[in-house]
Amino acid sequence: MEQVRKIAYDCDALVIGGGIVGLSTAYAITRAAPGTRVTVLEKEPGPARHQTGRNSGVIHSGIYYRPGSLKARYAVRGAAEMVKFCAEYGIAHAVTGKLIVATHREELPRLHALVQRGRENGIPVRELGAAQIAEYEPEVRGLAAIHVGTTGICDYTAVARHLADASGAEIRYGARVVRVDRRPGLGVAVRTARGDVVRARVLVNCAGLHCDEMARLTGDEPEVRIVPFRGEYYELARPELVRGLVYPVPDPAFPFLGVHLTRGIDGGVHIGPNAVPALAREGYGWGVVRPRELVGTLSWPGSWRIARRHWRYGAGELRRSVSKAAFTEAVRRLLPCVQEEDLVPSAAGVRAQAVLRDGTLVDDFLIREGPRAVHVLNAPSPAATASLPIGREVARRALAALADAE
Repeated sequence: MEQVRKIAYDCDALVIGGGIVGLSTAYAITRAAPGTRVTVLEKEPGPARHQTGRNSGVIHSGIYYRPGSLKARYAVRGAAEMVKFCAEYGIAHAVTGKLIVATHREELPRLHALVQRGRENGIPVRELGAAQIAEYEPEVRGLAAIHVGTTGICDYTAVARHLADASGAEIRYGARVVRVDRRPGLGVAVRTARGDVVRARVLVNCAGLHCDEMARLTGDEPEVRIVPFRGEYYELARPELVRGLVYPVPDPAFPFLGVHLTRGIDGGVHIGPNAVPALAREGYGWGVVRPRELVGTLSWPGSWRIARRHWRYGAGELRRSVSKAAFTEAVRRLLPCVQEEDLVPSAAGVRAQAVLRDGTLVDDFLIREGPRAVHVLNAPSPAATASLPIGREVARRALAALADAE
């Protein structure tokens, strides 16, 4: 005990990762326990440079997620909180509602199942016939649809910046973590690429695309591997064709929602994403290859099991990646009047998808703990929507670890 008192800790809680989940966690810790010293290390020169700042900006309703799951509970609660947060702090947002449209008969049972799931999750849903779709989207065609009124859009990068400013935490940008020395009886010491050392009582791993690697650096086996999937987007050159948000009926076997149409907070319409394997954790194009990371993905048994199990689905996604005509064909299912020249390439994103050894895609948020550490190991979409409740849950665990360390 005498040794603990002699250590000069730089902070109580050290958060690794300056995306929306890491910054929400820092914000929640200082709100729940004023006076707690929090430091956030982010390797990029600013916040929200990866999943947070490269998604479609949708505030998800929570309709897709299994009732009772963290995704369902946190998305429904988080959507309402995110709208309130944006309104309170003057952050650009809008509650637009969205359509989920069935374009083939085999999708109708899945559409009806979504209605039931929405009701179980407490989400108001309106069922529409083919003719009623035009009330919301005159250019969209389908056999049936549902309207989800609680879906919205916002500027998540601005949300992340406000969380950083309001947290009272020390935020260090350009601080890439290269080593973690965790001693359960003492705390953690983290070294950055610049040679700085930060000592803390508890570590919180919100490293997103690198969270499994960070867990292993800490000395905890995550039992999952992040397999990066790139989502490619186009911008619609004729944005007047789409009024709001239009989605296909998703395949329940995958956590991806399919190519959809999103009128963003800037007034432009984003189309996408598809979902193709990325050749690096931050592989935002086919030309970005990091051999060590690629070998890590390919050496994980779950990666091969996904490929064997879902090769037909993957082949379709790859086709849409390399062929603009194929991508346009997917869009035409919802928006028949669109032409290939209407699609203008836009920035891609990468989804940090946790995969189990047996090839199962982890379908819920995953938070695990080790001695003096809390690891967020699966927080892809709808994590931005759910970031405020996720942050509170991670903060609760981090504060409990701090209390145990006293």
